[in-house]
Amino acid sequence: MPLLSVRIASTILACCTLPAAPYAFAQEQPAKDPMLLIDQNGFMLRGHLQAGVNGVIEQNLFWNFAGIFAPSTDSNAEWLEGYIKPGLSFTLDAGNSAVIYGKGSLVASGTLGIDAYETGNTGAITLEEGYIGLRAGGDSGPSMDVSVGPREFKAGTGMLLANGGSSGFDRGALKLGPRKAWEMAVLGSIGVDDVKGTAFYLDANEQPDNDSGTKIVGLDLRYDRSAQTFLGATYGHVLESGSPYPKAAPGGIGVPEIIPGAREGLNFINLYGRGNPFDLENENFFLAGDIAYEWNERINMSAWAGRAQIGYTFAEIPWTPTISYTYQTFSGDDPTTSGLERFDPLFYEGSPSAWATGSKSSMVFINSNVNAHQLALSVKPSPLDTVTLRYAHIRANQLASPIQFGQGTRVINAGGEPIPIAGVTNGHLSDDVFIEYSRVLTPNAFLTAGFSVSFPGQGIQSIRPGNVPVWTGGFVNVVVNF
Repeated sequence: MPLLSVRIASTILACCTLPAAPYAFAQEQPAKDPMLLIDQNGFMLRGHLQAGVNGVIEQNLFWNFAGIFAPSTDSNAEWLEGYIKPGLSFTLDAGNSAVIYGKGSLVASGTLGIDAYETGNTGAITLEEGYIGLRAGGDSGPSMDVSVGPREFKAGTGMLLANGGSSGFDRGALKLGPRKAWEMAVLGSIGVDDVKGTAFYLDANEQPDNDSGTKIVGLDLRYDRSAQTFLGATYGHVLESGSPYPKAAPGGIGVPEIIPGAREGLNFINLYGRGNPFDLENENFFLAGDIAYEWNERINMSAWAGRAQIGYTFAEIPWTPTISYTYQTFSGDDPTTSGLERFDPLFYEGSPSAWATGSKSSMVFINSNVNAHQLALSVKPSPLDTVTLRYAHIRANQLASPIQFGQGTRVINAGGEPIPIAGVTNGHLSDDVFIEYSRVLTPNAFLTAGFSVSFPGQGIQSIRPGNVPVWTGGFVNVVVNF
Protein backbone atom coordinates (compact mmCIF):
# COMPACT_ATOMS: atom_id res chain seq x y z
CA MET A 1 0.00 0.00 0.00
CA PRO A 2 1.41 3.47 -0.88
CA LEU A 3 2.69 5.52 2.04
CA LEU A 4 -0.03 8.17 1.63
CA SER A 5 -2.71 5.45 1.72
CA VAL A 6 -1.29 4.28 5.04
CA ARG A 7 -1.31 7.83 6.36
CA ILE A 8 -4.90 8.39 5.24
CA ALA A 9 -6.08 5.09 6.71
CA SER A 10 -4.34 5.64 10.04
CA THR A 11 -5.53 9.23 10.32
CA ILE A 12 -9.13 8.37 9.54
CA LEU A 13 -9.02 5.38 11.90
CA ALA A 14 -7.79 7.62 14.68
CA CYS A 15 -10.55 10.12 13.96
CA CYS A 16 -13.20 7.44 13.83
CA THR A 17 -12.41 5.81 17.16
CA LEU A 18 -14.53 8.28 19.03
CA PRO A 19 -16.63 6.50 21.66
CA ALA A 20 -19.96 5.52 20.12
CA ALA A 21 -22.74 7.20 22.02
CA PRO A 22 -25.55 5.01 23.28
CA TYR A 23 -28.99 5.39 21.83
CA ALA A 24 -30.01 6.96 25.13
CA PHE A 25 -28.32 10.26 24.28
CA ALA A 26 -31.13 11.07 21.88
CA GLN A 27 -33.59 10.90 24.75
CA GLU A 28 -31.62 12.55 27.56
CA GLN A 29 -32.38 16.02 28.83
CA PRO A 30 -30.22 18.52 26.93
CA ALA A 31 -27.16 19.59 28.91
CA LYS A 32 -26.09 23.18 29.31
CA ASP A 33 -24.72 24.53 26.03
CA PRO A 34 -20.92 24.56 26.47
CA MET A 35 -20.59 27.08 23.62
CA LEU A 36 -22.82 29.67 25.31
CA LEU A 37 -20.36 32.25 26.62
CA ILE A 38 -22.63 35.07 27.84
CA ASP A 39 -26.37 35.17 28.50
CA GLN A 40 -27.43 38.16 30.57
CA ASN A 41 -29.36 41.42 30.34
CA GLY A 42 -30.78 40.55 26.93
CA PHE A 43 -27.34 39.89 25.42
CA MET A 44 -26.25 36.44 24.29
CA LEU A 45 -22.81 35.49 22.94
CA ARG A 46 -22.17 31.98 21.61
CA GLY A 47 -19.11 30.28 20.21
CA HIS A 48 -19.24 27.99 17.18
CA LEU A 49 -16.84 25.30 16.03
CA GLN A 50 -17.08 23.04 13.01
CA ALA A 51 -14.29 20.80 11.76
CA GLY A 52 -13.86 17.86 9.44
CA VAL A 53 -11.30 15.43 8.06
CA ASN A 54 -11.78 13.37 4.89
CA GLY A 55 -9.70 10.65 3.26
CA VAL A 56 -10.28 10.01 -0.46
CA ILE A 57 -9.02 7.39 -2.90
CA GLU A 58 -9.83 7.51 -6.65
CA GLN A 59 -9.01 4.97 -9.37
CA ASN A 60 -9.18 5.72 -13.12
CA LEU A 61 -10.15 9.35 -12.53
CA PHE A 62 -12.44 10.75 -15.23
CA TRP A 63 -12.31 7.34 -16.96
CA ASN A 64 -8.58 8.01 -17.53
CA PHE A 65 -9.24 10.66 -20.18
CA ALA A 66 -5.88 12.28 -19.41
CA GLY A 67 -4.24 9.19 -20.87
CA ILE A 68 -5.42 10.19 -24.35
CA PHE A 69 -2.92 13.05 -24.48
CA ALA A 70 -0.41 11.96 -21.83
CA PRO A 71 -0.22 8.15 -21.61
CA SER A 72 2.15 8.35 -18.63
CA THR A 73 -0.38 10.32 -16.55
CA ASP A 74 -1.34 8.67 -13.27
CA SER A 75 -5.14 8.52 -13.25
CA ASN A 76 -5.24 7.38 -9.62
CA ALA A 77 -5.28 9.80 -6.71
CA GLU A 78 -5.39 9.68 -2.94
CA TRP A 79 -5.43 12.58 -0.56
CA LEU A 80 -6.35 13.74 2.91
CA GLU A 81 -8.24 16.99 3.42
CA GLY A 82 -9.56 18.86 6.39
CA TYR A 83 -10.90 22.12 7.72
CA ILE A 84 -11.75 23.98 10.88
CA LYS A 85 -14.36 26.74 11.12
CA PRO A 86 -14.44 28.71 14.40
CA GLY A 87 -16.92 31.53 14.93
CA LEU A 88 -18.86 33.79 17.28
CA SER A 89 -22.49 34.89 17.11
CA PHE A 90 -24.52 37.29 19.23
CA THR A 91 -28.06 38.49 19.79
CA LEU A 92 -29.10 41.67 21.59
CA ASP A 93 -32.64 42.41 22.73
CA ALA A 94 -33.40 45.89 21.36
CA GLY A 95 -36.91 46.11 22.86
CA ASN A 96 -40.33 46.13 21.21
CA SER A 97 -39.75 42.56 19.90
CA ALA A 98 -36.68 43.71 17.96
CA VAL A 99 -33.40 41.79 18.06
CA ILE A 100 -30.01 42.85 16.73
CA TYR A 101 -27.91 39.86 15.72
CA GLY A 102 -24.70 38.97 13.94
CA LYS A 103 -22.11 36.30 13.29
CA GLY A 104 -18.47 36.06 12.29
CA SER A 105 -16.47 32.98 11.30
CA LEU A 106 -13.32 31.89 9.49
CA VAL A 107 -12.48 28.77 7.49
CA ALA A 108 -8.99 27.27 7.54
CA SER A 109 -8.77 24.38 5.07
CA GLY A 110 -6.10 22.32 3.36
CA THR A 111 -5.23 19.22 1.37
CA LEU A 112 -2.37 16.77 1.89
CA GLY A 113 -1.55 14.92 -1.32
CA ILE A 114 -2.71 15.61 -4.89
CA ASP A 115 -6.48 15.69 -5.43
CA ALA A 116 -8.68 14.87 -8.41
CA TYR A 117 -7.92 18.18 -10.13
CA GLU A 118 -4.12 17.84 -9.83
CA THR A 119 -3.93 20.32 -6.96
CA GLY A 120 -2.74 19.59 -3.48
CA ASN A 121 -0.42 20.19 -0.55
CA THR A 122 -2.05 23.57 -0.22
CA GLY A 123 -4.63 25.45 1.81
CA ALA A 124 -6.02 28.83 2.80
CA ILE A 125 -7.66 30.81 5.59
CA THR A 126 -10.62 32.92 4.49
CA LEU A 127 -13.47 34.87 6.03
CA GLU A 128 -16.67 32.84 5.93
CA GLU A 129 -19.40 34.81 7.73
CA GLY A 130 -19.38 38.42 8.87
CA TYR A 131 -22.90 39.80 8.94
CA ILE A 132 -25.08 41.94 11.15
CA GLY A 133 -28.86 42.11 11.10
CA LEU A 134 -32.09 43.23 12.70
CA ARG A 135 -35.25 41.17 13.07
CA ALA A 136 -38.57 42.06 14.64
CA GLY A 137 -42.09 40.71 15.09
CA GLY A 138 -43.01 37.10 14.56
CA ASP A 139 -44.98 34.68 16.72
CA SER A 140 -48.60 35.60 15.99
CA GLY A 141 -47.94 38.68 13.85
CA PRO A 142 -45.94 39.86 10.84
CA SER A 143 -42.14 39.63 10.97
CA MET A 144 -39.27 41.40 9.27
CA ASP A 145 -35.57 40.62 8.98
CA VAL A 146 -32.73 42.55 7.31
CA SER A 147 -29.03 41.69 7.27
CA VAL A 148 -25.85 42.67 5.45
CA GLY A 149 -22.52 40.90 5.15
CA PRO A 150 -21.09 37.51 4.17
CA ARG A 151 -23.50 34.71 5.09
CA GLU A 152 -25.20 31.58 3.78
CA PHE A 153 -28.38 31.88 1.71
CA LYS A 154 -30.31 29.35 -0.36
CA ALA A 155 -33.24 30.14 -2.64
CA GLY A 156 -35.83 27.39 -3.01
CA THR A 157 -34.33 23.90 -3.20
CA GLY A 158 -30.90 25.15 -4.25
CA MET A 159 -31.40 24.63 -7.99
CA LEU A 160 -29.68 27.93 -8.85
CA LEU A 161 -28.67 29.77 -5.68
CA ALA A 162 -27.16 27.86 -2.76
CA ASN A 163 -23.41 27.38 -2.76
CA GLY A 164 -22.07 30.91 -2.38
CA GLY A 165 -18.54 29.82 -1.47
CA SER A 166 -15.88 27.94 -3.41
CA SER A 167 -13.45 25.38 -1.98
CA GLY A 168 -10.81 23.13 -3.50
CA PHE A 169 -7.90 24.13 -5.73
CA ASP A 170 -5.62 26.59 -3.87
CA ARG A 171 -8.03 26.64 -0.91
CA GLY A 172 -7.97 22.87 -0.38
CA ALA A 173 -10.72 20.61 1.00
CA LEU A 174 -12.19 19.88 -2.44
CA LYS A 175 -14.66 17.19 -1.35
CA LEU A 176 -15.62 18.54 2.08
CA GLY A 177 -16.43 21.94 0.56
CA PRO A 178 -16.57 23.86 3.85
CA ARG A 179 -17.23 27.26 2.29
CA LYS A 180 -20.94 27.96 1.81
CA ALA A 181 -21.36 31.68 2.52
CA TRP A 182 -21.65 34.38 -0.12
CA GLU A 183 -18.85 36.96 -0.14
CA MET A 184 -21.57 39.60 0.23
CA ALA A 185 -25.24 39.07 0.93
CA VAL A 186 -27.81 41.79 1.51
CA LEU A 187 -31.10 40.20 2.57
CA GLY A 188 -34.45 41.69 3.48
CA SER A 189 -37.51 39.60 4.29
CA ILE A 190 -41.09 40.09 5.41
CA GLY A 191 -43.20 37.22 6.71
CA VAL A 192 -46.88 36.82 7.49
CA ASP A 193 -47.97 33.50 9.00
CA ASP A 194 -46.50 30.79 6.72
CA VAL A 195 -45.67 33.10 3.79
CA LYS A 196 -42.29 34.79 3.48
CA GLY A 197 -40.78 37.05 0.85
CA THR A 198 -37.03 37.70 0.69
CA ALA A 199 -35.28 40.26 -1.49
CA PHE A 200 -31.58 39.58 -2.03
CA TYR A 201 -28.32 40.91 -3.43
CA LEU A 202 -25.57 38.27 -3.75
CA ASP A 203 -21.89 38.24 -4.68
CA ALA A 204 -20.24 34.80 -4.63
CA ASN A 205 -17.04 33.94 -2.76
CA GLU A 206 -15.21 32.49 -5.77
CA GLN A 207 -11.58 31.47 -6.20
CA PRO A 208 -9.42 34.64 -6.46
CA ASP A 209 -7.79 33.52 -9.73
CA ASN A 210 -11.15 32.60 -11.28
CA ASP A 211 -13.57 35.19 -9.91
CA SER A 212 -16.31 35.89 -12.44
CA GLY A 213 -17.49 38.97 -10.55
CA THR A 214 -21.09 37.71 -10.71
CA LYS A 215 -23.56 39.90 -8.81
CA ILE A 216 -27.22 38.86 -8.56
CA VAL A 217 -30.37 40.58 -7.32
CA GLY A 218 -33.78 39.01 -6.95
CA LEU A 219 -36.78 37.98 -4.89
CA ASP A 220 -37.85 34.67 -3.37
CA LEU A 221 -41.46 34.13 -2.28
CA ARG A 222 -42.46 30.92 -0.52
CA TYR A 223 -45.16 29.25 1.55
CA ASP A 224 -44.09 26.70 4.17
CA ARG A 225 -46.76 24.45 5.62
CA SER A 226 -44.03 22.34 7.23
CA ALA A 227 -40.40 21.47 6.62
CA GLN A 228 -41.48 18.88 4.03
CA THR A 229 -44.42 20.71 2.45
CA PHE A 230 -43.74 23.99 0.68
CA LEU A 231 -44.34 26.00 -2.48
CA GLY A 232 -42.39 28.93 -3.86
CA ALA A 233 -40.93 31.00 -6.68
CA THR A 234 -37.61 32.79 -7.20
CA TYR A 235 -36.80 35.55 -9.69
CA GLY A 236 -33.27 36.79 -10.26
CA HIS A 237 -31.24 39.09 -12.49
CA VAL A 238 -27.46 39.10 -13.01
CA LEU A 239 -26.28 42.69 -12.72
CA GLU A 240 -22.63 42.03 -13.53
CA SER A 241 -20.55 39.04 -14.58
CA GLY A 242 -17.47 38.19 -16.56
CA SER A 243 -18.45 34.53 -16.90
CA PRO A 244 -18.35 33.29 -20.53
CA TYR A 245 -20.66 30.79 -22.22
CA PRO A 246 -19.78 28.21 -24.88
CA LYS A 247 -21.94 28.10 -28.00
CA ALA A 248 -22.10 25.10 -30.31
CA ALA A 249 -20.67 25.51 -33.80
CA PRO A 250 -23.30 25.67 -36.59
CA GLY A 251 -24.55 22.17 -37.26
CA GLY A 252 -22.28 20.91 -34.52
CA ILE A 253 -19.31 20.92 -36.89
CA GLY A 254 -16.36 22.93 -35.66
CA VAL A 255 -14.95 24.30 -32.45
CA PRO A 256 -17.48 25.91 -30.08
CA GLU A 257 -17.54 29.69 -29.86
CA ILE A 258 -16.77 31.22 -26.47
CA ILE A 259 -18.93 34.29 -25.72
CA PRO A 260 -17.09 36.54 -23.21
CA GLY A 261 -19.13 37.94 -20.31
CA ALA A 262 -22.25 36.16 -21.55
CA ARG A 263 -23.78 35.68 -18.09
CA GLU A 264 -24.21 39.43 -17.55
CA GLY A 265 -27.85 40.42 -18.01
CA LEU A 266 -29.22 36.91 -17.41
CA ASN A 267 -32.77 36.70 -16.03
CA PHE A 268 -34.17 33.58 -14.40
CA ILE A 269 -37.32 32.34 -12.71
CA ASN A 270 -37.59 29.12 -10.70
CA LEU A 271 -40.86 27.58 -9.48
CA TYR A 272 -40.57 24.87 -6.85
CA GLY A 273 -42.69 22.80 -4.50
CA ARG A 274 -42.97 19.63 -2.47
CA GLY A 275 -45.75 17.82 -0.62
CA ASN A 276 -48.48 15.21 -0.74
CA PRO A 277 -51.31 16.68 -2.83
CA PHE A 278 -53.63 13.80 -1.92
CA ASP A 279 -53.26 14.04 1.86
CA LEU A 280 -51.47 17.03 3.36
CA GLU A 281 -51.29 15.33 6.74
CA ASN A 282 -49.41 12.30 5.40
CA GLU A 283 -45.83 13.29 4.57
CA ASN A 284 -44.62 9.70 4.05
CA PHE A 285 -45.56 10.05 0.37
CA PHE A 286 -44.28 13.06 -1.52
CA LEU A 287 -44.19 14.65 -4.93
CA ALA A 288 -41.72 17.42 -5.67
CA GLY A 289 -40.97 19.54 -8.67
CA ASP A 290 -38.78 22.37 -9.92
CA ILE A 291 -38.87 24.20 -13.21
CA ALA A 292 -36.62 27.05 -14.28
CA TYR A 293 -36.53 29.35 -17.28
CA GLU A 294 -33.59 31.60 -18.20
CA TRP A 295 -33.37 34.33 -20.80
CA ASN A 296 -30.96 37.04 -21.92
CA GLU A 297 -32.02 39.14 -24.89
CA ARG A 298 -28.54 40.64 -25.20
CA ILE A 299 -27.13 37.33 -26.46
CA ASN A 300 -30.36 35.77 -27.82
CA MET A 301 -30.47 33.20 -25.03
CA SER A 302 -33.44 31.09 -23.93
CA ALA A 303 -32.87 28.02 -21.74
CA TRP A 304 -34.79 25.84 -19.34
CA ALA A 305 -34.44 23.04 -16.79
CA GLY A 306 -36.68 20.94 -14.59
CA ARG A 307 -36.89 18.19 -12.02
CA ALA A 308 -39.66 15.81 -10.92
CA GLN A 309 -39.47 13.58 -7.84
CA ILE A 310 -41.68 10.96 -6.27
CA GLY A 311 -40.93 9.12 -3.06
CA TYR A 312 -42.33 7.16 -0.17
CA THR A 313 -41.16 6.41 3.38
CA PHE A 314 -42.36 3.09 4.83
CA ALA A 315 -42.51 4.43 8.38
CA GLU A 316 -44.30 1.41 9.87
CA ILE A 317 -41.81 -1.32 8.93
CA PRO A 318 -38.31 -2.08 10.29
CA TRP A 319 -35.42 0.11 9.13
CA THR A 320 -37.89 2.73 7.84
CA PRO A 321 -36.93 2.44 4.15
CA THR A 322 -37.39 5.43 1.87
CA ILE A 323 -37.42 4.97 -1.89
CA SER A 324 -37.47 7.76 -4.47
CA TYR A 325 -37.21 8.35 -8.20
CA THR A 326 -35.94 11.60 -9.71
CA TYR A 327 -35.75 12.83 -13.28
CA GLN A 328 -33.87 16.05 -13.91
CA THR A 329 -32.95 17.74 -17.17
CA PHE A 330 -31.01 20.85 -18.19
CA SER A 331 -31.13 22.21 -21.73
CA GLY A 332 -28.07 22.28 -23.98
CA ASP A 333 -27.28 24.53 -26.90
CA ASP A 334 -29.00 23.38 -30.09
CA PRO A 335 -26.39 23.49 -32.89
CA THR A 336 -29.13 23.87 -35.54
CA THR A 337 -30.32 27.29 -34.28
CA SER A 338 -28.78 30.75 -34.15
CA GLY A 339 -29.85 31.25 -30.53
CA LEU A 340 -28.24 29.98 -27.33
CA GLU A 341 -30.14 27.31 -25.39
CA ARG A 342 -27.44 26.25 -22.91
CA PHE A 343 -28.73 26.29 -19.32
CA ASP A 344 -26.59 28.11 -16.74
CA PRO A 345 -26.80 26.31 -13.36
CA LEU A 346 -25.26 29.31 -11.56
CA PHE A 347 -24.43 28.42 -7.92
CA TYR A 348 -26.41 25.21 -7.39
CA GLU A 349 -26.19 22.87 -4.42
CA GLY A 350 -24.11 20.01 -5.77
CA SER A 351 -24.42 17.19 -3.22
CA PRO A 352 -25.88 13.80 -4.30
CA SER A 353 -28.91 14.39 -2.06
CA ALA A 354 -29.55 17.78 -3.70
CA TRP A 355 -28.76 18.72 -7.31
CA ALA A 356 -25.74 16.63 -8.32
CA THR A 357 -26.12 14.80 -11.62
CA GLY A 358 -24.83 11.40 -10.55
CA SER A 359 -22.02 10.90 -8.04
CA LYS A 360 -18.70 10.48 -9.85
CA SER A 361 -20.12 12.03 -13.02
CA SER A 362 -21.02 15.23 -11.18
CA MET A 363 -17.27 15.96 -11.05
CA VAL A 364 -17.30 16.08 -14.85
CA PHE A 365 -20.74 17.27 -15.92
CA ILE A 366 -22.23 20.44 -14.49
CA ASN A 367 -26.01 20.84 -14.73
CA SER A 368 -26.04 21.90 -18.36
CA ASN A 369 -26.87 19.83 -21.46
CA VAL A 370 -27.49 16.73 -19.34
CA ASN A 371 -30.42 14.73 -18.04
CA ALA A 372 -30.54 11.93 -15.49
CA HIS A 373 -32.85 9.22 -14.21
CA GLN A 374 -31.96 8.68 -10.55
CA LEU A 375 -33.11 6.09 -8.00
CA ALA A 376 -32.39 6.20 -4.26
CA LEU A 377 -33.06 3.73 -1.46
CA SER A 378 -32.34 4.69 2.13
CA VAL A 379 -32.67 2.53 5.25
CA LYS A 380 -32.06 3.15 8.96
CA PRO A 381 -30.85 -0.01 10.76
CA SER A 382 -30.93 2.05 13.95
CA PRO A 383 -31.85 5.62 14.88
CA LEU A 384 -28.14 6.45 14.61
CA ASP A 385 -27.29 4.67 11.34
CA THR A 386 -28.36 5.37 7.75
CA VAL A 387 -27.41 3.49 4.58
CA THR A 388 -28.26 5.01 1.19
CA LEU A 389 -27.88 3.45 -2.25
CA ARG A 390 -28.09 5.71 -5.32
CA TYR A 391 -28.14 4.93 -9.04
CA ALA A 392 -28.02 7.46 -11.89
CA HIS A 393 -28.35 6.98 -15.64
CA ILE A 394 -26.93 10.12 -17.29
CA ARG A 395 -27.43 11.33 -20.85
CA ALA A 396 -26.69 14.38 -22.97
CA ASN A 397 -29.65 16.46 -24.14
CA GLN A 398 -28.00 17.80 -27.31
CA LEU A 399 -25.50 15.90 -29.43
CA ALA A 400 -22.46 17.64 -30.93
CA SER A 401 -22.93 20.40 -28.37
CA PRO A 402 -20.72 21.44 -25.43
CA ILE A 403 -21.21 19.59 -22.15
CA GLN A 404 -19.36 22.29 -20.16
CA PHE A 405 -16.82 24.31 -22.14
CA GLY A 406 -16.37 22.35 -25.36
CA GLN A 407 -15.53 19.15 -23.54
CA GLY A 408 -14.69 16.40 -25.98
CA THR A 409 -13.72 18.71 -28.87
CA ARG A 410 -11.91 16.46 -31.35
CA VAL A 411 -11.60 15.49 -35.01
CA ILE A 412 -13.65 12.62 -36.41
CA ASN A 413 -13.89 11.04 -39.86
CA ALA A 414 -17.22 11.65 -41.60
CA GLY A 415 -17.59 10.37 -45.15
CA GLY A 416 -13.84 10.26 -45.54
CA GLU A 417 -13.43 13.87 -44.42
CA PRO A 418 -11.91 14.90 -41.06
CA ILE A 419 -14.19 17.33 -39.20
CA PRO A 420 -13.92 18.87 -35.73
CA ILE A 421 -16.87 18.38 -33.38
CA ALA A 422 -17.63 18.97 -29.70
CA GLY A 423 -19.67 17.08 -27.16
CA VAL A 424 -20.77 13.54 -27.94
CA THR A 425 -22.38 11.68 -30.84
CA ASN A 426 -24.22 9.23 -28.58
CA GLY A 427 -26.38 10.54 -25.75
CA HIS A 428 -25.50 7.88 -23.15
CA LEU A 429 -22.81 9.44 -20.95
CA SER A 430 -22.52 7.23 -17.88
CA ASP A 431 -24.13 5.12 -15.18
CA ASP A 432 -23.20 5.83 -11.55
CA VAL A 433 -23.73 3.68 -8.46
CA PHE A 434 -23.06 5.17 -5.02
CA ILE A 435 -23.46 3.60 -1.58
CA GLU A 436 -23.13 5.75 1.52
CA TYR A 437 -23.13 4.96 5.24
CA SER A 438 -23.68 7.61 7.92
CA ARG A 439 -23.54 7.28 11.70
CA VAL A 440 -24.29 9.75 14.44
CA LEU A 441 -21.35 9.20 16.80
CA THR A 442 -22.47 11.81 19.33
CA PRO A 443 -24.96 14.69 19.11
CA ASN A 444 -22.07 16.75 17.67
CA ALA A 445 -19.98 14.20 15.74
CA PHE A 446 -20.86 12.42 12.50
CA LEU A 447 -19.15 9.68 10.50
CA THR A 448 -19.75 9.17 6.76
CA ALA A 449 -18.21 6.61 4.41
CA GLY A 450 -18.97 6.04 0.76
CA PHE A 451 -17.97 4.09 -2.33
CA SER A 452 -18.98 4.90 -5.89
CA VAL A 453 -18.53 3.46 -9.36
CA SER A 454 -19.03 5.16 -12.72
CA PHE A 455 -19.49 3.06 -15.86
CA PRO A 456 -18.80 5.00 -19.09
CA GLY A 457 -21.65 5.09 -21.60
CA GLN A 458 -21.41 4.93 -25.38
CA GLY A 459 -21.09 8.70 -25.58
CA ILE A 460 -17.96 8.70 -23.42
CA GLN A 461 -16.57 5.58 -25.08
CA SER A 462 -16.87 7.24 -28.50
CA ILE A 463 -14.54 10.04 -27.37
CA ARG A 464 -11.70 7.90 -26.04
CA PRO A 465 -10.05 5.28 -28.27
CA GLY A 466 -9.64 1.78 -26.88
CA ASN A 467 -11.22 0.38 -23.77
CA VAL A 468 -12.53 3.01 -21.37
CA PRO A 469 -11.98 1.91 -17.76
CA VAL A 470 -14.52 1.99 -14.97
CA TRP A 471 -13.95 4.90 -12.56
CA THR A 472 -14.12 4.00 -8.87
CA GLY A 473 -13.51 5.81 -5.61
CA GLY A 474 -14.22 5.90 -1.91
CA PHE A 475 -14.00 8.17 1.10
CA VAL A 476 -14.31 8.24 4.88
CA ASN A 477 -14.88 11.42 6.85
CA VAL A 478 -15.71 12.66 10.31
CA VAL A 479 -17.30 16.06 10.93
CA VAL A 480 -17.93 17.72 14.28
CA ASN A 481 -20.29 20.65 14.73
CA PHE A 482 -20.83 22.69 17.90
